[in-house]
Amino acid sequence: MSPTSKLLPERLREWLDGAYAKELGRGPRAAAVTTPSGIAVAPLYVPPLTGEPAAAFLRDVGLPGEPPYTRGVTATMYRGKLWTMRQYAGFSSARATNRRFRFLLEQGQTGLSVAFDLPTQMGFGPEDPMAAGEVGKVGVSIASLQDMEELFAGIPLEDVSTSMTINTTAIVLLAMYVALAKRRGVALERLRGTLQNDVLKEYVARGTYRYPVAPSMRLVTDILEYCAAELPRFNPISISGYHIREAGSTAVQEVAFTLLNGLEYVRAALDRGLAVDAFAPRLSFFFNAHNHLFEEVAKFRAARRIWARWLAQRFGARDPRSLRLRFHAQTAGSMLTADQPENNVVRVAMQCLAAVLGGAQSIHTNSRDEALGLPTAESAQLALRTQQVLAFESGVADTVDPLGGAPYVEALSDGVEAGVEDYAARVERLGGMIPAIEKGFVQEEIRLAAYDHQRRVESGERVVVGVNRFRVETEPEPEVFRPDPAVETEAVTRVRALRASRDGARAGAALERLAAEARGTLNLVPAVLAAVEAGVTLGEIGAVFEAAFGRYREVLTI
Repeated sequence: MSPTSKLLPERLREWLDGAYAKELGRGPRAAAVTTPSGIAVAPLYVPPLTGEPAAAFLRDVGLPGEPPYTRGVTATMYRGKLWTMRQYAGFSSARATNRRFRFLLEQGQTGLSVAFDLPTQMGFGPEDPMAAGEVGKVGVSIASLQDMEELFAGIPLEDVSTSMTINTTAIVLLAMYVALAKRRGVALERLRGTLQNDVLKEYVARGTYRYPVAPSMRLVTDILEYCAAELPRFNPISISGYHIREAGSTAVQEVAFTLLNGLEYVRAALDRGLAVDAFAPRLSFFFNAHNHLFEEVAKFRAARRIWARWLAQRFGARDPRSLRLRFHAQTAGSMLTADQPENNVVRVAMQCLAAVLGGAQSIHTNSRDEALGLPTAESAQLALRTQQVLAFESGVADTVDPLGGAPYVEALSDGVEAGVEDYAARVERLGGMIPAIEKGFVQEEIRLAAYDHQRRVESGERVVVGVNRFRVETEPEPEVFRPDPAVETEAVTRVRALRASRDGARAGAALERLAAEARGTLNLVPAVLAAVEAGVTLGEIGAVFEAAFGRYREVLTI
């Protein structure tokens, strides 16, 4: 009897004895589970199908830990291990952010997520005129290895997973992190974490690009190549749909443009000579957890299915790990409101629930006051508690993919998939994502979606509680966190003092080597690493790259 001719419950028993049993016991949550009333909760539930319906279910939905991974990338999912709970943090100085990191770790956070200020993101030092007024405002200012040491003071790199939201200057921040590990004697194979390193979405949605597309893609690929060889537990890229959604895209556009960007990175790595199964297992993704609970769950499930199919069919990936779309989710900052900000607590909890039901590997929950400014310590703690309540009190993590097989959710998953494939065909006709970005197609599609959303909000067709309905006459003045304005002066002083005290000859030689290699074809990570170890600053490296690569100017479409 073939597997597809069996009743699904029979196939389920085989899965329990096979894939599930193999993973069972690896995590503390793998034991038997019951509801508060004592009702046993099975690891997985499937509909009672046989024949062709069962075959279709196994093909399109499947079982957790098996292709097409619609139901999850591991067999046990949260029964074996909960998602990593991160809180995105970074503001002011490295010293101040280090205090926030240590506070969050003390509150039970299980991974760090670093926010950098705009000058750091674009490769400008705090002393550069381009940085004026922005140092430490929307993230932490990191200008040198000295700052990186202060940022992680007292935090064991070998015991914590660190995510860094950094793109244009990802190669510099990775080099600083590696240099810090080497100074502490931490073996590089013990480093765990993720670099965002997704520069294509900067041209689409965020705008913190600096160099043209081709050399920027070279830097991304250099990191992929270096991490494949030197950092086996580090995710060298987090292909990001989050900012695409924050710019106003629909859920379908978020998945489509993110996965299509992912294909470009795979092609770039293959062109470098890497085998797909040598790097694809370490690719990761970053999605938005938005308001519509069921569409968001369907979005995550469809994304896993599409990626598994594309990697296998388009690139011949054979390692099952290459086909697994692992993702971090962050709740939707653009859906937070400055009016009645306490309502944001409910929004964030609902969005986090969508990420959990959708099978995220790690989650960040936004704070209720982020529509007003940087979160206070108290609101950041409440955001973390939101994840902890869902994890330990709600029961949503007690069985794998609890909504899987529900007709509504499966129909929505199919709908998202169809929409993504339609966009894939349109982008392919334009020659791929890079030409589609350069021609303004992707940006225009997102602009039209954002306009449609705003039109519906302003007309009242789409309700935003506390904004266009259920308003109150007066609201209490909320507490808002405000960075210390002296941070910029202190950062400039630190950079100048570093340049005055470092070995000038060593720094100069490192800069000359970097400039020469930037004009060539060598992997630039070793040269950047040597530069930061010699005391060269992020701003100096950014200037070298701009001299070699040029500055990108967006082509606006009307």
